[in-house]
Amino acid sequence: MRSYKPDAIRNVVLLSHSGAGKTSLSEAMLFNAGHINRLGKVDTGTTTSDYEPEEIRRTSSIQISLLPYEWNDTKINLIDTPGYADFVGEVVAALQVADAAVLVLCAASGIEVGTEFMWREIKKRGLPTIIILNKMDRENADFHQTLEAIRQRFGRKCIAVQTPVGAESSFKGVIDLISMKAYGPDGKEEDAPADLTDQANQLRDTMTEAIAEVDDELTMKYLEGEDLTEDELVKGLAKGTKSGAIVPVLASSALKNIGVGRIMDAICAYLPSPLERPTAVATDLLSHEEVTLEGDGSAPLAVFIFKTTADPYVGKLSFFRVCSNTFYSDSQVWNADKSTTERVSQLFTARGKSQEPAPHVVAGDIGAVGKLSESSTGDTLCNKDRPLALPKVEFPPSPLAVAVFAKTKADVDKMGTSLSKLVEEDPTLRVEKEPDTGETLLWVMGESHINITVQKLQRKFSVEVTTEAPRVPYMETITVPIETEYKHKKQTGGHGQYGHVLLRMEPQGRGAGVEFVHKVVGGNVPKNYIPAVEKGVMEAAKEGVLARYPMVDLKVTLYDGSSHPVDSSDMSFKIAGSHAFKKGAADANPALLEPVMSLKVTVPDSFTGDVIGDLNTKRGRVLGMIPQDGMTVIEAEAPMAEIVRYAVDLRSLTQGRGSFTTQFVRYDEVPSHITQKVVEKAQKSAS
Repeated sequence: MRSYKPDAIRNVVLLSHSGAGKTSLSEAMLFNAGHINRLGKVDTGTTTSDYEPEEIRRTSSIQISLLPYEWNDTKINLIDTPGYADFVGEVVAALQVADAAVLVLCAASGIEVGTEFMWREIKKRGLPTIIILNKMDRENADFHQTLEAIRQRFGRKCIAVQTPVGAESSFKGVIDLISMKAYGPDGKEEDAPADLTDQANQLRDTMTEAIAEVDDELTMKYLEGEDLTEDELVKGLAKGTKSGAIVPVLASSALKNIGVGRIMDAICAYLPSPLERPTAVATDLLSHEEVTLEGDGSAPLAVFIFKTTADPYVGKLSFFRVCSNTFYSDSQVWNADKSTTERVSQLFTARGKSQEPAPHVVAGDIGAVGKLSESSTGDTLCNKDRPLALPKVEFPPSPLAVAVFAKTKADVDKMGTSLSKLVEEDPTLRVEKEPDTGETLLWVMGESHINITVQKLQRKFSVEVTTEAPRVPYMETITVPIETEYKHKKQTGGHGQYGHVLLRMEPQGRGAGVEFVHKVVGGNVPKNYIPAVEKGVMEAAKEGVLARYPMVDLKVTLYDGSSHPVDSSDMSFKIAGSHAFKKGAADANPALLEPVMSLKVTVPDSFTGDVIGDLNTKRGRVLGMIPQDGMTVIEAEAPMAEIVRYAVDLRSLTQGRGSFTTQFVRYDEVPSHITQKVVEKAQKSAS
């Protein structure tokens, strides 16, 4: 692939709800551009974009795929993304480096949950957008009904620039509303069918009015009743699309390759080059001032890594966008985030799983580089004498945790490093050690994310794991003050064992832990044995008397005891302290404590009642509700034990439209009927 200047580059992200046909559309584009010689199919696992074994098995995308192609003397860096919610991190990373978006809808299914999410992300970033109504050949496909739904939901700026010729099995082309010519499966231009002329003229009038509004000269000409020329319509549409005032709507059947060539033309004609988008802003790490990076190559080098893949056979591959200057093969650069030098060997133009060597990559372009030793997703590569840091990708928090267990001893040894490599590849994964339960927790976006991660561990690193719901880190405490006594006395010939302690145990406030003090007078317990008593108490507190959870929030006072001049020892008093503590804890009306979490649940207004009702069944307590533009933020508290799988429950309740965040608040006493169940479960596990 030849080198292109920034003004002849388009960085376009393909977005949709899962199953709308993004991957098939990208395959048809590559075929039309001559980069592949046959159309692959998602169902048979033969597409350029979906090449990972997990993608072929699922017949859907799970990661970003770069698909550059050349069309009309322009290089289009097409970024195919997953449509399923569990892999939203890939979408966020792609949006960070895209200058424009192509939002794909199924003409039969219309606006779906994923469509709404993608539209919000597009608008959040102000990306110029083209909407494609794909699968026009499918049963129940209705261009005009879906167009009206789009205009009602996303705004009247969504304007048809095409109208289909036929629908469902009779779909055979599109009419371009600017030229009023029809284009069939072979892309050949012909006269529009006479029976569609009136309908096409009505849509053309709507389009012309929208285009006229983006330019004062065109507005005056339109108001004076003059017709706008085709050239004026094309230039006005490009201006309106790039500014966000117009969102063109086109039609296609990717599987039959109908209308795809016109979409490729529209991408070149109406979407912006890197030079037409807001310039990148980096932080100068020497002056700590913001630096505007012009895209013409005159600014200091700044290269942003937006995706990393780890493969034990191929090695690490980093995908990047050059934000300013030119990035060369066989060079040295400075990683501003890791403060280290990186040796760059060969740069590549990546297309799916294939790579083509590139001598350099210019500002505004996207490429890949292998085997960077320290760099990871979100890092900035630059020159050491001008260290710059570009803004990081803000990945969404992972709401679902699972406990991960290695199947064999060999797997234990490899699991930690393998998980770290997967986290580097997918930053929406998070691994942490739960200190109270000792479990390794893997935080993910959803159940499919769990399955894919487990499969990758086995395929890439030969590590087999099982997953379970995390154990809730319960605690135990006492609820009434009590005095307790234990005398450890043992005679076995020769020196015996003797330790005698009296303890006072009192409940404390939440978060107090276990406090040990001594108030022994008269030397009944010699001072040198008091640390042994404390050690026995603290060790006993690690395992409570109800369900063997740690004891907390109590004060233990050693106030008396006795000793033997020969038989007393540190061990004797440690045993006495331990037994006295356990005896007292059992008699002091012990209680189980559970972690309580605060929740902020954001849902569409129409689901508010269902979500609140569900929280009530989870022993939740709603603290307040805040309306926000058709959404409601529900502030609540609920026990951790009840919301371990809340990510799955909320997705089901809200058809995937809800989201939430949690934070630990405090420990509260568990109701008696729940305590009984937890204790019974613990006893079964122990036996």
